[in-house]
Amino acid sequence: MSLTIALVGKPNVGKSTLFNLLTKSRQALVSNFKGLTRDRQYASINKIYCDNLFKIIDTGGINNEKNNINTQIEKHTFIAIDESDIIYFMVDAKDGLNSIDINIAHKLQKLTKKIILVCNKAEKIKTELVTDFYELGFGSPVLISAEHNKGIENLIKKTISLSNTISNNKTNILPQYESLTQDDIDKEKSQNIAISIIGRPNVGKSTLVNHILGKERVLANNLPGTTRDSIYIDFIKGKQKYTLIDTAGIRRKRSTKDKIEKFSIIKAIEAVDKSHVSILVLDAQEAITEQDSKLLGMIHDKHRALIIAVNKWDNLNNYQKSEIKRKIEVKFPFIKYASINYISALHGYGIEKLFIQIKKSFKSASKRHTTSTLNKIMVKINQTHQSQKVEGRTPKIKYVHQSAVLPPTFIFYGNHLKNVPNSYERYLKNTFINELKLANTTIKIQYKNTDNPFKDKKNKLNAKQISKRKRLVKFTKKNRN
Repeated sequence: MSLTIALVGKPNVGKSTLFNLLTKSRQALVSNFKGLTRDRQYASINKIYCDNLFKIIDTGGINNEKNNINTQIEKHTFIAIDESDIIYFMVDAKDGLNSIDINIAHKLQKLTKKIILVCNKAEKIKTELVTDFYELGFGSPVLISAEHNKGIENLIKKTISLSNTISNNKTNILPQYESLTQDDIDKEKSQNIAISIIGRPNVGKSTLVNHILGKERVLANNLPGTTRDSIYIDFIKGKQKYTLIDTAGIRRKRSTKDKIEKFSIIKAIEAVDKSHVSILVLDAQEAITEQDSKLLGMIHDKHRALIIAVNKWDNLNNYQKSEIKRKIEVKFPFIKYASINYISALHGYGIEKLFIQIKKSFKSASKRHTTSTLNKIMVKINQTHQSQKVEGRTPKIKYVHQSAVLPPTFIFYGNHLKNVPNSYERYLKNTFINELKLANTTIKIQYKNTDNPFKDKKNKLNAKQISKRKRLVKFTKKNRN
């Protein structure tokens, strides 16, 4: 049975840096900017550091400022604390003890959890220079530097020692080598259907995630830009395992000036790469924008299965609904394969239908088609609609087969395929999608020219052939004269 560790502390103390180090990942967004982390991140400690299986939770920084966002961050931090067995209470060796640390300590002292005081950014500091932290009442701090990977072994040793004293109906001693390994975890996660939630800021992505999960898992607020990192959440629905990825809202490039927002957008785009199905969330109460079209095009170019979810649908009258449908047809003419779902993330309207589409999308994107089936479709295409000439040559496709799934990747073989027109490629994609009945799924096309096997090969003549050729040349010259 695995145990869970929660990272707790004030903003910018190095929680996300330690989280990334222990998990050997770049899952959490890291910067010198205070208050960057807001939502909870979950992962497993990499086996390089520990043969035991620990889950670790990164949390947002707690501070003394009272506002809506900070209240939500603190609420989510204490949810993580309730889920954990051990708490890493992180303090900053360079900043020294301050009122925020004392305030957090008072709250933690009321709990019955095992707490380890972790003094980060202590690469050049000795134990006797951090005596102020003894006032917090958690004993001697473990000195580490998450950025420079120092002191981590001592922290792990203390964690394992402490874990062996925990008795919470989990078996007294944390089993070694009996839990899942990191490879097992990675293999198990590869069987999950990964779903990325993409859209502009404040369209209701986090509200949708919370409704799907049936709990307040991520921060949802009317303030645009509440979500900053991409949050990966594993869950099970109807015996099927899923990984839901909540992402930061993506604005127009010229509107993106903040450094943190740029990193958030990069992480959101990475989330599309890591997903099997992408849900583009639109706001029904706002006009369909150019940015929505760009996000749709980005998902399409990455060949991900695509579902469009028009949120806040329940707040519209009949005329507004018909206008939104008309505008979607006008704005998204290049996407014919994606289904359009009208939902209310807040009230749950249309969510079950959304999951029906997700299952269909994954099934289509992961299905392999026989070579004979693909080539029958190609024969029909060649008979009814061939490509126009390019540079005086007509591209001719002779053979096709499927090379990969997620996304479905088809390789086309033939002559003069280096410059297949975009219009013809779209025709090929649409025809194969329709013939194969793919749901919300596009295909990825690759071309390979069929080379002439005799190109650059000179045929060597034998003595008899050379003699015959000479007689033929002599005879030809004689007739000319």
